[in-house]
Amino acid sequence: MGAFRNNLLQPPLRPWSLFVAFWLTFGTFLSSALTLRADERLEQIQGFLNSHCIDCHNSIDMTAGLNLEEITSEYRQSAEWDSTPWEKMVKKLATRQMPPPGVVRPDEVEIESSLAALESILDETAEVFPFLGRTDPVRRLNRTEYQNAIRDLLKIEIDARELLPADQSGHGFDNVTVSELSPVLLSRYITAAERISRLAVGGPMRGPDGLTVRLPADRTQEAHVEGLPLGTRGGTLLNHHFPQSGEYEIQLKLMRDRDERVEGIREEHQLDVLLDRELVHQFTILPPRSSGDGPRTDALVDAHLKKRFHVTAGPHAIGVTFPRKFSSLSEINRQPFEASFNRHRHPRQTPAIYEVSIVGPFAPEGPGDTASRRQIFTAHPTGPEDEEACAKKILSRLMRLAYRRPVTESDLAIPMRFFEERNAADGFEAGIESAIATILVNPHFLFRSIVVPQDVASGEIYPISDLELASQLSFFLWSSLPDDELLTLASDGQLSDPAVLNAQVERMLEDSRSSSLVQNFAAQWLYLRNLDSFRPDRRLFPNFDDNLRKALRRETELHFERVLREDRNVLDLIQTDTTFLNERLAQHYEIPHVFGSHFRPVKVDADTQRGGLLRQGSVLAVTSYATRTSPTIRGSWILENLIGTPPPPPPPNIPSLKEETKDAAVTVRERLAEHRANPACASCHDLIDPIGFALEHFDAVGRWREFDQGEEIDTSGLFADGQPISGIDDLERHLVSNPEIFVGTLTEKLMTFALGRGIEFRDAPEIRKIVRSAADHEYQFSSIIKGIVLSKPFQMRTAE
Repeated sequence: MGAFRNNLLQPPLRPWSLFVAFWLTFGTFLSSALTLRADERLEQIQGFLNSHCIDCHNSIDMTAGLNLEEITSEYRQSAEWDSTPWEKMVKKLATRQMPPPGVVRPDEVEIESSLAALESILDETAEVFPFLGRTDPVRRLNRTEYQNAIRDLLKIEIDARELLPADQSGHGFDNVTVSELSPVLLSRYITAAERISRLAVGGPMRGPDGLTVRLPADRTQEAHVEGLPLGTRGGTLLNHHFPQSGEYEIQLKLMRDRDERVEGIREEHQLDVLLDRELVHQFTILPPRSSGDGPRTDALVDAHLKKRFHVTAGPHAIGVTFPRKFSSLSEINRQPFEASFNRHRHPRQTPAIYEVSIVGPFAPEGPGDTASRRQIFTAHPTGPEDEEACAKKILSRLMRLAYRRPVTESDLAIPMRFFEERNAADGFEAGIESAIATILVNPHFLFRSIVVPQDVASGEIYPISDLELASQLSFFLWSSLPDDELLTLASDGQLSDPAVLNAQVERMLEDSRSSSLVQNFAAQWLYLRNLDSFRPDRRLFPNFDDNLRKALRRETELHFERVLREDRNVLDLIQTDTTFLNERLAQHYEIPHVFGSHFRPVKVDADTQRGGLLRQGSVLAVTSYATRTSPTIRGSWILENLIGTPPPPPPPNIPSLKEETKDAAVTVRERLAEHRANPACASCHDLIDPIGFALEHFDAVGRWREFDQGEEIDTSGLFADGQPISGIDDLERHLVSNPEIFVGTLTEKLMTFALGRGIEFRDAPEIRKIVRSAADHEYQFSSIIKGIVLSKPFQMRTAE
């Protein structure tokens, strides 16, 4: 049956009238057959509800707005039937959050039997009347997608954060609420298009252009920076695209304290400027001098850090770093902290880079031979007579990639008009530059759209075209444009073949561009982006600096990437004996024998208390306050992101813990007990807090501890199903022993990201189908991705 249904997506079974006629006929047949078989299950379900749920969810009490007295009698196998209340019951039963603690609970056999009856009725109904939800038919590329699209279209790396504003997040991801294009945002896109086309072509600059990078004030620069030569310390490594060959000027500024004094300079230091790891200049920095009681000459210390050097056009790595001066053992032992960036608590021992500015070109020599020019100029005119044909060939190829479809003559009209005007005035390459700018502001590039076929009536279900499928697939896995292979298969009508589609998913996951699932999807799902704004109290956590912040994030990224690249069981995200560390992070975790700035996989055991996501400092930090841990935030994070049952928002006018607590020396558990004493808070806190307390041995920056406010930490509690919990080990075992819960939640998050819309309760049958299929493949990461790509919501739409 599944193979037959997949074949319905193939072009030979169109036109749509045959498709619709079959499903209407088959639906009528299957509906009558299933109704007879469903009677016994409906009776079983209503009996379970009467025994365990009606006391609260009745027509009088209506707890949570739910009346279950006659809910099974309202069941209808039709497209209009709303299964949301039923799916809520499934979710609560599956996670054992209902019946609530404190009441007589049915045994596991009865729960599993009733849950199976519920799911079978819901899944059978969804097979006949699939729910596809509503996805905006026109969606703008978000900032990340735009940056990646430019990279793949023109072979040039840009930082879209400098060109475009941040996108708003919806349902946890920034590719959901992107359907509008305001006049202000359009102006930013136009400016970006002009700048990008000029950089890609290497056209003449209107004047010297510049790049300025400032390093975070809390970055310690006493150790080696990965990517820079060994034997150096501090500084930074920048990747910059130089539009033309010529002279460029670099200017450096050193870190200063609040009194504008250069930090950490007591003796002479050398400062190296590297171009692609080759030394191009070395500055000498002398400590400031003072004359008698007069002011120090700090303003002059870095005034001379300016140098011009020759650079060829194209991307280059610019390094700025200090040759390391090896301190004596006593000098090293004297330092109490790894962090050294604040004069009051842990002052810098040596000078540090604050700002790097690059300006140029001066006396430009031309665009040279760059990857972006090779990508653009795939044809060259031999004379004025074939410039138009050559331009059409160049632009047609770029437009096919940019618009994700074959190009028509009408598509070429506007770019060619801009080409001809600029070509007449400034030459062929300038004309191409102008035409590329028009492509980058064209709606067919900036927006992704799904067009309803003309012969599909409103309300009908139809498969999206192969070209639309190619675009949806590439933006899911790569956050970027489809490549030539994907577009060719789609243009030939082969991509919707399940075998071809599976092969393409495998190819695309192996491609380096799938790292967007780490940098884009995982960073949002796990709140890693919030680390940038995490600023713990420096009095309580003096050793926290930007180096540690970046190391925490990198550990989690590499952990997720390992599961992706090795196609591992996704439960390894929760429980594993391997994590990724560099020296800075290993010292933070008190794990010995890890040296150097580079990250490497490290086997960990029970003594280290490290491993899966819930033991990683990134997750522990973003779920804490600046001064202390928060079991409530951590518990809510786990419920929403790992279990899939986010708690409701707190009721209004509930005072904070600080306002409620008179004695600041009490533990967090004692403070939260005051919340639970309030009946308005207890129902949620009794569910959230025990999960959060399981992580209380980890402080607000992810370090292991045994005591809080001088009291031994108590991590005991109960799961929603009444099972005891005594710490992180129990929590991990609980998640791994119920794999369908975590895998289902991960699938929901991936589907939200893939479809660009929030997942609803009525999507649950499709998610269960994906999870069951993944179970047959030991929950490999690729099996979940393939399940999503082959699902009805991914491949089909309802005409509006």
